[in-house]
Amino acid sequence: MSVVVTIILTVQMLSALAMIGLILVQHGKGADMGAAFGSGGSGSLFGASGSANFLSRTTAVLATVFFVCTLALAYFGNLRPASSGSVLESAAALAPAVSAVPAAPAVPASGAAQIPAK
Repeated sequence: MSVVVTIILTVQMLSALAMIGLILVQHGKGADMGAAFGSGGSGSLFGASGSANFLSRTTAVLATVFFVCTLALAYFGNLRPASSGSVLESAAALAPAVSAVPAAPAVPASGAAQIPAK
């Protein structure tokens, strides 16, 4: 189980790093608006920009992989073996028996019992 969790965690980290890189490389929608108002070059101001290109599709795939890995790690993180109980129960089973510890002598309730009688 530990190997599976390690593989899922590795895939999640790699997809997160690749997604960060792709998002930083992509061209934003707002960058074309400045060109539309004076220096030309933009086909449409607020219209559809066409079909999604390779970078945006790859980002969507990496985001899906990232979320699936996150859900898998959450699932494996909450799995508990059926035989194990709570931490306190396992500590109580490992602790020595209470009868093996010698009892402390009883202390008198008041000082009057310690006064010797004549």
